This record gives sequence, structure tokens and C-alpha cells, in this order.
Amino acid sequence: MVFETAVAASPTHTNPGSEAAASYSANLQAFVYALFFAFGGITSLNDVIIPKLKALFTLSYGEVMLVQSAFFAAYFIVSIPAAALVRRIGYMRSAVAGLLTMTVGCLLFIPASSHGLFGLFLLALFVLASGITTVQVVANPLISMLGSARTASSRLTFAQAFNSLGTTIFPYVGSILILGSLATVDPQSLSGAALDAFRGIETQVVVHTYLGLAVALVLLAAVVWLRRKGLVEAVVPRTPILRAFNLLTRPRFAFGTLCIFLYVGGEVAIGSVIVNYLMQSSVLGMAAGLAGKHVSFYWGGAMVGRFAGAYLLRLFSPGKVLACAAAIVILLLTISASSVGLVSGWSLLAIGLFNSIMFPTIFTLANEGLGTRAAEGSGVICMAIVGGAIVPLVTGNAADLWGLKHALVVPAACYFTILGFGWFARRPLPTSSQAAHLK
Repeated sequence: MVFETAVAASPTHTNPGSEAAASYSANLQAFVYALFFAFGGITSLNDVIIPKLKALFTLSYGEVMLVQSAFFAAYFIVSIPAAALVRRIGYMRSAVAGLLTMTVGCLLFIPASSHGLFGLFLLALFVLASGITTVQVVANPLISMLGSARTASSRLTFAQAFNSLGTTIFPYVGSILILGSLATVDPQSLSGAALDAFRGIETQVVVHTYLGLAVALVLLAAVVWLRRKGLVEAVVPRTPILRAFNLLTRPRFAFGTLCIFLYVGGEVAIGSVIVNYLMQSSVLGMAAGLAGKHVSFYWGGAMVGRFAGAYLLRLFSPGKVLACAAAIVILLLTISASSVGLVSGWSLLAIGLFNSIMFPTIFTLANEGLGTRAAEGSGVICMAIVGGAIVPLVTGNAADLWGLKHALVVPAACYFTILGFGWFARRPLPTSSQAAHLK
């Protein structure tokens, strides 16, 4: 899952003037690419955990969507404190703090499994997401500073491709490790100690997966800590954090921030229901493990679409490209909800291809004309990622009331609003208008 964020900080460059500095910069770039891969992949594992926990705890769709609510609530709660942490201790130490927080979240799956409590899984996911939020706050500015300003956009696009690579690979591997072992025993037939023991055994596959991730995260944290003194960072002027929210008085920025909320919510909601959706007899009737592997097509489409979209955005107005992509997603949702079999399943999976350009395009259009306040705007937009906590919950409750197919009306409404924003922002702001707004 791709959530490109930035914060109010002003990094400079690595120690200049030597081959050692150039080598350090190249090595650190590789590390940051690994970060993008890791937090993208770990986030997309939620789509695999959801059907597992739904089956084990006999949850409704509304209840199991609390997985995404617990995870994405961290973006709203932790983003500003993470930005303050970066400002206080720097990028490298903040990256270590984020990685270690992610490790703690992974380790919390152990008591969650041993106690067999859904609430403890939600706590583990929140802590894990808090670490991911901190790492994301660090990663984008860090990759931008590692090299010349002229090639910064190229490096960031390349880094985001690693994020998409992670969201493509992790669900496939996670489906083998987690969903491949879904028990044939019906948890509703058990009670008391037998049910607790069953849940403890079945959730061990989740624990083993996240323990492996914890080991990898500790190794990454160790690499960063050993190289923490190699980066020279500028002192950032202290400004009131809450000052950024007055940017919401600007219609273009406020509309764009709302669309980030809706886009992340819609994208996550669709990804969250894919496994159960494909398992329906009226769609593809797949087993859970096989359906989970198909989640990779959804996120893989986003990876492919990112490269194609980068070319199209050079030729056409970003607002018009965004509006067209949103219109196609609405069409695909309509086709999926009103058809059966292969058409229904693959039209839903194809949405990932058209989601690909949405976050960066909305982000850029919303921040257009902010000038020196662009970093403040980025911090506010980062908080809007909390849509991933709310929209899936609404979608889940709609699925309980109307069924999965009819529940697709919720993300469709999100994309209708995005279509409107694309058309609204199809023309660039005049320079004079920018200056007038920023005075």
C-alpha cells in the first residue's frame, strides 16, 4: 500500500566532497528503498490477516474492519508527534525509533495469540502502524536529500516503486503462510477452553510471520544506528505545529485533503474485502489461500500503473488524468457489483491499475501554490490518511447490511468525489493567485 508523506523539516546533504560521502549516500539510498519495500508490504498484509481473524473470531464484516481502523488510526494520532520527533532528534535516530516501534508491534502478536483475544491483535496492529507512520515521515524527505536536487523526483519515484513491489509480493507470500493453513474446523462449534486453545494454535501462523518480520526490522534498525552520524541535517526553525491547519481555509487544499482521506479509505476498503469477495460462489468461489494470492494483482496493478501514469501525466493535465482514472474505477465497481464470475472478480482486481496515480496526483494538486508552506500542507495531508481507518469500517457495516457487492457503493461514493476534485483542479493556479493566498 502506497502512502507518500512529507513533514515540516529541511534536510541538507550528506557530508560532501569525498568518495566516502558518495558511497555513504548510495548505501543509505539502498536502505531507504528497503524501508519503502518493508512498510508497503507490511501494510498490505492486513488484507490477508482480515479473512484469517474473521474466520477465527467469527466476526462480522463491520467488526473485522476494525483491523484497518486500528492500523490507520495511527496516521492521525502519530503523524504530528512523529514530525516533532524528527525535528528533535533528526532523521536517522527517528528512523531507528520507528523501526523499533514496528518491532514491538510485531512482538505483541505473541501475547495476542497466547490469549486468543481479538482486541490484543488490534493493539499490536496499532503499535505496528505507529512505527510505520514514523518511518514514512522520515523516508520521503530522506530519499530526497540523498543526491542532487535535480534528480530528487526520479529517486522518489524509484523508491515508491519499491513500495508497490512490497504490496505485490507480501500478500502472495502471506497468503501461503497465513491463509494456506485456515482450519477446516468451524470455530462456532467450539466454546470455552477448547475455543481458546483452537484460536491459540491457529494464530501461531500469524505469530511466526510477524516474528520473522521483527528479526528483519531489528537488523535494519542496527544498520541505521551504526550510520546515524554520517548525515548532516539543517537546524529547522521552530514554528507552531497547529499553524498548518489554517491552510484548510484554502478551498483547493481543503478539497484535496478530503480526497486523500477518501482515496486512502476507498483503496483500503476494496483491498480489505477482496479475499472474501473472490471466495463468494457468485464470483470466483476460490479457497481462502488462492483468493489471498490474487490480492497481489490488485496491488501489482498499482505498481504497473505508476510507470504508465508517470508518462501520461507529462502529456495531459494531472487533474483530467485523475478525473478519468476515478471515472474508470467507478465503472469497474459498477461492473463488478452487477456481474458474476470472472467479470465480477477481475473488474474489482483491475481497480488497482487506476488507483496508481491517485495519491501522488491528489497530493500534488492539493499542495499547488503553497510555496514555502508546502511542508506544513504535507503534514496535514498525512493526517488525512486516517481515511483508511474509517471508510473500510463503513464499508464493512454496509456489507453486513446489504452484502459485499452492494457495499461497493461506499468506495464508489469516494471516487465520485475524487472525480469532482480532478475536474475542479484541472487548471493550474495562476502565480498571482498563489501569492495572494499566501500573504
